[in-house]
Amino acid sequence: SSPHSASQSYANMVDDLLELCDAMRLERIHLLGHSLGGKVAMQFAAHHPDRVEKLIVVDMAMRAYADAHTHLIDTMMAIDLTTLQSRHEVDKILSNSIPQTMVRQFLLMNLIKSDSNLAWRINLPALKSNYSDLQQAVCENAHYEKPCLFIRGEHSDYVQDADTEHIKTSFINAKFASLPTGHWVHAEQPQAFSDVVGDFLVTS
Repeated sequence: SSPHSASQSYANMVDDLLELCDAMRLERIHLLGHSLGGKVAMQFAAHHPDRVEKLIVVDMAMRAYADAHTHLIDTMMAIDLTTLQSRHEVDKILSNSIPQTMVRQFLLMNLIKSDSNLAWRINLPALKSNYSDLQQAVCENAHYEKPCLFIRGEHSDYVQDADTEHIKTSFINAKFASLPTGHWVHAEQPQAFSDVVGDFLVTS
């Protein structure tokens, strides 16, 4: 429901988050981000450490990543929603290119009714045009000393052993936790995820 922009960079998103904190009069926050949101969270903490009490990053490293999403964006943009009436119909079309049920369910969270028609509520053209920038590394020269926790999925390849050493060069006091999940850590093990996050917020 946020305003859309043709520009979508990490700098933009950090500014958006800062503006939100200011509007809500939040002087310091606990900040948690998953996947791309994890990169935004890292970037925000590195640029505004005085505004962050504790940082939690879920299944995301600092490095650049290969293209894993353009085909999803293209598939969504190729669907003529004006000819469809239900989520089930859209899901059936998506399944031709995206066999993973959990991925399709995640994408379909962005499908809404708009003026009696189906529509994607996210800005797909902007995501596509800015995607190469969003693949890039973040926080290469950061020096962040506040408490932070990096949670990774044991069956995910998003955070590898070499990444943890790389993370510690910028996030000096980083702690690490692993859960028996793929990339969607919080969705696959919600209670275990909640326990790990809660313990960090209370004890660290």
